[in-house]
Amino acid sequence: MDLGIRGKSALVCAASKGLGKGCAIALAREGVNVTLIARGAEALNATAQAIRSETGVKVATVAADITTPDGRAAALAACPQPDILVKALDANMLTPIELIKATVDGMIARRFGRIVNITSSAVKAPIDILGLSNGARSGLTGFVAGLSRKTVAHNVTINSILPGAFDTDRLQQANLAASKMQNKPLEEVRQARINTVPAGRFGNIDEFGALCAYICSVHTSYITGQNFLIDGGAYPGTF
Repeated sequence: MDLGIRGKSALVCAASKGLGKGCAIALAREGVNVTLIARGAEALNATAQAIRSETGVKVATVAADITTPDGRAAALAACPQPDILVKALDANMLTPIELIKATVDGMIARRFGRIVNITSSAVKAPIDILGLSNGARSGLTGFVAGLSRKTVAHNVTINSILPGAFDTDRLQQANLAASKMQNKPLEEVRQARINTVPAGRFGNIDEFGALCAYICSVHTSYITGQNFLIDGGAYPGTF
């Protein structure tokens, strides 16, 4: 399927590793020029070079903290008119809102925009040890719910992807911490986590990126304000 976004520009935050990297790669494979934002310059540049070598698209990098005003200014200076905005969220709700406010009017004027928030399955089922993150993610979801119904008439959609357990550095670090806390072998802790996923495995960043790229495509102009759960069936609810 041709996603119809070749030649578009994307600003992808937290793009040097993990889920953000998966999104950047998938968009680049569709011919989207990407600007990658992350704090660590070494990993960021390595990811950028790999994307350039594979896809041939234009790749810019900004090593900055997107949660700061200076970091956001640097990102928007490098990609002042993104057609696509992809961003992850941890405990800070204000950063994604500021980025939306800074880019959505331009998208509306150009009659195309795709904004994708990477939140968490915790939006559906809060995780008790992640109080601030639960609140921030749920707060952003509520903000988007209203705004996305206003922008969609201009072919600007805002949606969220809610990941479960994906095989990223972050998950590996969490498993290592749990192994030390529980005084159990790392592989035992890892397998116990896998056992909570009906798919019988952790997700990978390529399949996450593929979902992101589709949501950013020309085929999804009738989808807005939605939360796409991708967790291997771990969430047990019907809705």
